[in-house]
Amino acid sequence: MADLTREDVLKLARLARLTITDEEVEKYRAELNEILKYVEQLQNADVEGLEPTSQVTGLKNVMAEDEIVDYGVSPDDLLKIAPATEGRHVKVKRMIS
Repeated sequence: MADLTREDVLKLARLARLTITDEEVEKYRAELNEILKYVEQLQNADVEGLEPTSQVTGLKNVMAEDEIVDYGVSPDDLLKIAPATEGRHVKVKRMIS
């Protein structure tokens, strides 16, 4: 595998919309080359006979059952005590400008 060049790192930075210094280019070039070497090692690992694994905990479903709780209050009762409503909705101040 060929090492990444300075131009490769600059192109990656541009694609990621990052501004990097000359020192950072060299730092990231070295770090990315090490990462790519590790990925190459992983690609050469013998996985013949192994089943693909999507998770390793053995858990099948970690979701809790939905439980409907009746608090004895209707939506209309709640809207009556809201400071401001619009139709069947609680009206609040604008959060995003």
